[in-house]
Amino acid sequence: MATKLYVGNLPFNATEEQISEFFSQVGEVSSVKIITDRETGRSRGFCFVEMENGDTAISELSGKELGGRKITVSEAREKEHRPGGHRGNNGFRKRFGGSRS
Repeated sequence: MATKLYVGNLPFNATEEQISEFFSQVGEVSSVKIITDRETGRSRGFCFVEMENGDTAISELSGKELGGRKITVSEAREKEHRPGGHRGNNGFRKRFGGSRS
């Protein structure tokens, strides 16, 4: 079963292909997803990698240099639910203490 890994401190110009090649040193990579800013489309400096040998990747690649930066590698956690969103004006009221009328 593939392990989903969080990879942080990526160089902002890193490509999915470069990351896949880097991680393939320790096992077969299933997928790489660089997280980008919604507005600019630029990398946010982290990604998720899915691969078989997740524990090996964590122990052997965390702290290694990729593109001039020491990356961090850990097992990805489930996304936490964050309150908010587009449900009426609740977010506005919470932040500014009133309604928008």
